[in-house]
Amino acid sequence: MAEQYTTRQNQTWDVIAKEVYGDEKYTEQLMKNNLDKIDIFVFSAGTVLNTPEIETQQKEDVNLPEWRR
Repeated sequence: MAEQYTTRQNQTWDVIAKEVYGDEKYTEQLMKNNLDKIDIFVFSAGTVLNTPEIETQQKEDVNLPEWRR
């Protein structure tokens, strides 16, 4: 996994988290690793974000419907 990610025009934190880490639930971790850009909601093209490897193991949640597991 790359340690940096360069944004495309009009991307948002959740879209980037899904692309980099496979799920938008990692948006908070992505934001914590880029506090200097926390005020940006919609990115312009060419912004470089730090994307260090994070723990992305998904534990099966028995409360989720089967199609979401």
